[in-house]
Amino acid sequence: MLNNLSGQIRDCLRHAEDCASEAAAQTCPKLKQDFLDMERRWLFLARSYEFTERMTGFSAETKRRATEHCSTKR
Repeated sequence: MLNNLSGQIRDCLRHAEDCASEAAAQTCPKLKQDFLDMERRWLFLARSYEFTERMTGFSAETKRRATEHCSTKR
């Protein structure tokens, strides 16, 4: 599954995984929560990158179809 994702998304997911591991190893509740918060932010950033990639692909496909449609009308 990770092979299909961009490098930026993969990096964010790895950072999130590292934060989750660090959180699990903490005995101090404050530190545990800090790592869980960082994990959440890394996951949010990964979703943001994924959304951007999808929108870029959608926009490119829409533009391609519009150009194709216009060229067949001539």
